[in-house]
Amino acid sequence: MDGRKEWLEEDYYAELGVSSTASDSEIQKAYRKLARQLHPDKNPDDTAAEDRFKKITAAYDVLGDSEKRTSYDQVRRFGGTTGSGGQRYTFNADGDDLEDMFGGMFGGGARGRQGGSVFNQFGGRPGANRGQDQEATIEIGFTEAVEGFTTTVTLADAGGPRDIKVRIPAGVSDGQTLRLRGQGAAGRAGAGDLLLKVIVGASEIFTRSGNDLIVDLPITYAEAVFGATVRAPTFGGDGVALKIPGGTESGKMFRVKNRGVKTSRTQGHLLVKVHITVPTDLTSSQADALRGFALSVDEQPRTAFGAD
Repeated sequence: MDGRKEWLEEDYYAELGVSSTASDSEIQKAYRKLARQLHPDKNPDDTAAEDRFKKITAAYDVLGDSEKRTSYDQVRRFGGTTGSGGQRYTFNADGDDLEDMFGGMFGGGARGRQGGSVFNQFGGRPGANRGQDQEATIEIGFTEAVEGFTTTVTLADAGGPRDIKVRIPAGVSDGQTLRLRGQGAAGRAGAGDLLLKVIVGASEIFTRSGNDLIVDLPITYAEAVFGATVRAPTFGGDGVALKIPGGTESGKMFRVKNRGVKTSRTQGHLLVKVHITVPTDLTSSQADALRGFALSVDEQPRTAFGAD
């Protein structure tokens, strides 16, 4: 389907499972939830999931941009819109006016592909001077974001599709926009830029805070009380030995230097947050021993709240 006709034929709100009055945050939340479920990396060889992923990405490319969402709503509601200078466009799904309207509003289209996933975003039209910037969105995995990689993006310009090679730098953040100089719409005084927004998938083990990696590490009650040396996971490695001192409380954070995200300029740290696991399958003798311990310790941890 021609991307310029999709606005008339596709209900993007229905694709994302939201109402037409949904807030920007609700639209973003719905998209990210579906993207995590349908991403090709999680559904290899599942063509139905891949097709669905393409549709929700196309929907978010429009609804996730406030200006394009407004134009989309006008098109769906009135069957036309007002172009620059107050010019009124009317059209049908197959008419030349549809081409003129979108050309006046946005110019050429942009289509990208990474790992089999497709995204669409309208970009700029070649102008009399410098070409306009184009915008696109790409979905990548957590590991790809940390390590960086090279991929190919296909842009659907007025003169036909063109492929450009894109280097995603190591350490790129979720929601970050990369500016690719001279890769946008053509113009007499040079091409515009391509603004590539990066959406990063989640990791099952790590979260990020800037260039620091954070991991939750469970430890036993005995390890917390007496201290122990445990192994904490590291990104792309076999783990690192971490010394837990006796008397460690749940929620304490330990920092392991230079085990975070490495970029061309710096390297973050690994932040290990420990939490104490509570045993749930004690034997009767173990339970009796624990009760005896509780009775033998005179602790008042809630005195500050006026409670026993």
